[in-house]
Amino acid sequence: MTKLSIDRVDVTGRRVLMRVDFNVPIDDGVITDDRRIRAALPSIESVLRRRGRLILMSHLGRPKGTGHESDYSLELCAKRLSEMIGDLSRNGVAFPSHDCIDAAAAAGVNRLADGECLMLENLRFHNDEKKGEEAFAKKLAAYGDVYCNNAFGTCHRPHASMVAVPKAMMGRPRVCGSLVEREIKYLSDALTEPRKPFVVILGGAKVSDKLPTIEHLIPRASAILIGGAMAYTFLNAQGGAIGTSRVEADKTEDAKRMIASAADQGCELMLPTDHMCSTEFSETGGEHKTFTGDIADGFMGLDIGPDTIARYVEAIMSAGTVVWNGPMGVFEWPIFATGTRQLAEAVARVTLERGAISIVGGGDSAAAAEKFNVAGKLSHVSTGGGASLEMLSGAAFESVDLLDDA
Repeated sequence: MTKLSIDRVDVTGRRVLMRVDFNVPIDDGVITDDRRIRAALPSIESVLRRRGRLILMSHLGRPKGTGHESDYSLELCAKRLSEMIGDLSRNGVAFPSHDCIDAAAAAGVNRLADGECLMLENLRFHNDEKKGEEAFAKKLAAYGDVYCNNAFGTCHRPHASMVAVPKAMMGRPRVCGSLVEREIKYLSDALTEPRKPFVVILGGAKVSDKLPTIEHLIPRASAILIGGAMAYTFLNAQGGAIGTSRVEADKTEDAKRMIASAADQGCELMLPTDHMCSTEFSETGGEHKTFTGDIADGFMGLDIGPDTIARYVEAIMSAGTVVWNGPMGVFEWPIFATGTRQLAEAVARVTLERGAISIVGGGDSAAAAEKFNVAGKLSHVSTGGGASLEMLSGAAFESVDLLDDA
């Protein structure tokens, strides 16, 4: 799946309408994590260095969609980006209006000179963005001579800026930014023929979130290592005692089907055999105990145990390709972080020592990779939690399909 990159398009003097994902956490007026802004920088800088006129559009949070809300304004992101790019744009990042499609926004776009940058206000101040409305999209499309999708985190959503805008810009270049290009390379292309053994690590809370991914990867994977709360639905399906651990009872039959499918197709589906447990879902409260096999009544599993860690690490260290999506336990709490930390370190080790390809889904997995200082040692850490999971499940993205082929 090779799409035309913004780096291969002449942007000098042309208006580049770039969809970015600046949906960053903000606490009391301060951006607490600017990784998503930093991830978009290569393509932003590429356009500005080549004297393109750059118009950025994004969403932030979940506003009501009925107009401006100061808590969800992108103005802070414009200021942070101005600091990052320095003199690359002589006037920083303009922020002309608190509405992305009003007269002030249009005037700001028209004032742009070569090598200058502007950020539009939060797209989701208009309900039409999430509805994918054509009329709204045409107003945005009028700003650009070139469309660039550099927002992998929203590629799975059929919103106006992702689908209706590139449709409205048919006949003009529609390209991907380096961030989306890299995500496609690892999450789609690299898994078409993964280097064997191909080991998949899946964790997190809900089996229902991961079933399509498991089903898609079973025929391709050598082993799938299951952890996190989702493991207890599988163990429950096998008749094991799981105490008060979280279980999705309505997914038990699906879990049985996945276990049988893996056995039929020669994929080793590995489940925890021991568990770090507590009588309370609490960092400090409750009685803590490790169980091998069945979990006693009143206890819930909150991390994989030492025997499981050893088995999983051994499987990881044999891998040619590793995909990791979802933590093994409540990694935010040190007492239940051991499983996730040791597996994260094993993925980094097999990458560095054996040259394995290591791909980490976004969301909690990316946060864990950062927390345990392994992100920089891995082949690829995705910027999109939901999008990465859908791409790993083999889903097609209309937002990507609409882009020009290379």
